[in-house]
Amino acid sequence: MSDKKVIFVAFAIEDERQRDFLKGQSLHPRAPFEFVDMSVKEPYDTAWKDRVRTRIRRSDGVIVLVSKNSLTSNGQKWEIQCAKDEGKPIRGIWAYKDDRTNIVGISIYPWTDVNISNFIDSL
Repeated sequence: MSDKKVIFVAFAIEDERQRDFLKGQSLHPRAPFEFVDMSVKEPYDTAWKDRVRTRIRRSDGVIVLVSKNSLTSNGQKWEIQCAKDEGKPIRGIWAYKDDRTNIVGISIYPWTDVNISNFIDSL
């Protein structure tokens, strides 16, 4: 447990509850990871992007919560591109069982303990 990984979670603001579930999952005693979250609650300006880029740089990897909302979320799109620019490992996780939206260039997996843990363990 002393070797916790820092994970940045990119999500559409409409999927904030799913991000909360993922965060709660990380608090479980068997979850050897933690993550940095930068919720979008203010307009996108240069200062916001600078803060997000700093957090992504400090992270070991990025989990992208993917849903139909991802297709119209400019903030999430920017976070994904930033993670790619910074060379961070990225794992897409479908935010909902009945939503299999795809994002070009992102490998996306069902939300399971195994899929999340395997990604984090690989970092």
